[in-house]
Amino acid sequence: MNILFLCTGNSCRSILSEALFNAQAPVGYCACSAGSQPSGKVHPLTIKTLENLHINTQNLRSKSMQDCEPFNPEIVITVCSSAAQETCPLYLGKALKVHWGLDDPSHLDLPEQEKLQAFQMTVAHIQRRFNAFFALDLAKLSREELSKEMQKIAEMI
Repeated sequence: MNILFLCTGNSCRSILSEALFNAQAPVGYCACSAGSQPSGKVHPLTIKTLENLHINTQNLRSKSMQDCEPFNPEIVITVCSSAAQETCPLYLGKALKVHWGLDDPSHLDLPEQEKLQAFQMTVAHIQRRFNAFFALDLAKLSREELSKEMQKIAEMI
């Protein structure tokens, strides 16, 4: 199952989601991330946060939705409010779409150590959602049931 995490800049929340998902995904699951208006760079604290978790960051880069077109996701998860309002490209037409909004720690005007803690809190929030997702018995869920479960996960604090 291919999952696309979509954000506006693809430098923080969507990259964190991609890396965390791929670090723990079972065989047959893969994540990619993209931005509707990619920044072209991964935020340095995104890299630092992932490295502190011993997650490989070597191949992470800020990508456009068009860069991920060949990925052919079955699920598209938007992680920021502005991307949730945008129209998904036609090639995403059949993908199940859900919004898992996250506050952007990279926009906080804080000293680096406090900002790094905000990144860690974002990771903890993403992880809670992934724990719930990986606990689903996807083989037994219809598309409609999966959509409802994904929405329940979206509402997790």
